[in-house]
Amino acid sequence: MSYTVNLLSHFAHNPGQAHWNVLKHALSYVKGTLDYGITYFRNSSLRLFGYVDSDYAGDVDGRKSMEGHMFFVGSGLVSWVSKRQETVALSTVEAEYMAFTRATQQALWLTKFMEEIRMPQQTPICIFGDNTGAIANTQNDKNHRCTKHINVKHHFVKEKVVMQAVEFNYVSSSENLADILTKPLTKEAVVCCCVGIGIRG
Repeated sequence: MSYTVNLLSHFAHNPGQAHWNVLKHALSYVKGTLDYGITYFRNSSLRLFGYVDSDYAGDVDGRKSMEGHMFFVGSGLVSWVSKRQETVALSTVEAEYMAFTRATQQALWLTKFMEEIRMPQQTPICIFGDNTGAIANTQNDKNHRCTKHINVKHHFVKEKVVMQAVEFNYVSSSENLADILTKPLTKEAVVCCCVGIGIRG
């Protein structure tokens, strides 16, 4: 629902028939899944980990990318975001790297929060992404020609990787659960993501 609500909110001031149809479909989905919820298992590990993803220039009007990340503690989801990026990315690597920035910020906040409730986390916090170029960029100090234009504010990700606060690991696109937050998926892919997230009816 995060992706759908985010998408529809851009047309709230002047919706067309297509938007009303999508809204009715979304409400029908909500009605049909009222008994669904996230399941947490008592004997699961309480380690924090996450997934991050971004599409590339998915917004046909402004060519901005949609990003999403989700974090788990043990068997269940505890935090998720689906958001359009503020600036236009010039490559898929840049779009993913910008998503990595927001995911890193959330991981650090969750780590501090877990410490406050006396559930300290072992670092680095593992975050899974499906873009090998963006992952390589977090680990490489060289200023490559294709990434030198990326805003300095996003390079704090490298600093946090060096400090071993977070680490990014590759996961295939078909197994990236954050995919559900960035683009429309087939019914089979949605079901697969929901099972991975821990949503059960």
